[in-house]
Amino acid sequence: MSEATDTEFDVGVRLREIRQQYGLSQRQLADRAGVPHGQISMIETSKSSPSVASLRKILGGFGMNMSEFFEPDVIEQTQVFFKPDDLRDLTSQLYQGQEAIRTRMTLKQVGDAKAHGLQILHERYEAGADTGEDLIEHEASEGGIVISGELEVTVGTESRVLKAGDAYLFNSRQPHRFRNISDRAAEVISACTPPYL
Repeated sequence: MSEATDTEFDVGVRLREIRQQYGLSQRQLADRAGVPHGQISMIETSKSSPSVASLRKILGGFGMNMSEFFEPDVIEQTQVFFKPDDLRDLTSQLYQGQEAIRTRMTLKQVGDAKAHGLQILHERYEAGADTGEDLIEHEASEGGIVISGELEVTVGTESRVLKAGDAYLFNSRQPHRFRNISDRAAEVISACTPPYL
């Protein structure tokens, strides 16, 4: 299990370190990831904070997932049971610098998703929370069950407001988005394989 740290995670510094480890220029990484050349520089110099979709795309240039990016120290792979405090809080790192989003959305992961080829998340969306106008797409399949509240799920051209007990399952290559358009929090237990974040 990783230890909590009081220091703020610096996405730009971490991205630069990894890019240099791979021996890539900013332009080479941008080409590999299929993003505009200036975007890498803007992130590395903290002039821009990437969306989850953008950061995931950039990390694809390394063949790396979000968990590896944010927590390079691997969780004990033999751990079977997890208390709430054992879950990895991915959101506070994914949305660093975007306080409005960080306070409205929480994504907590069970164990080492990469080691098991399966990502299980406890997701909480406060009123107004939104994964963003840039729809998410990735190589995986994912599903979930809404356990409380209501959540609007968009997959491709289809949108539906799901209530407690409703579920979803789809091919993650289809553009998708999650939004809480209600006035109370929504909670979801989800799974994704292979891991996305």
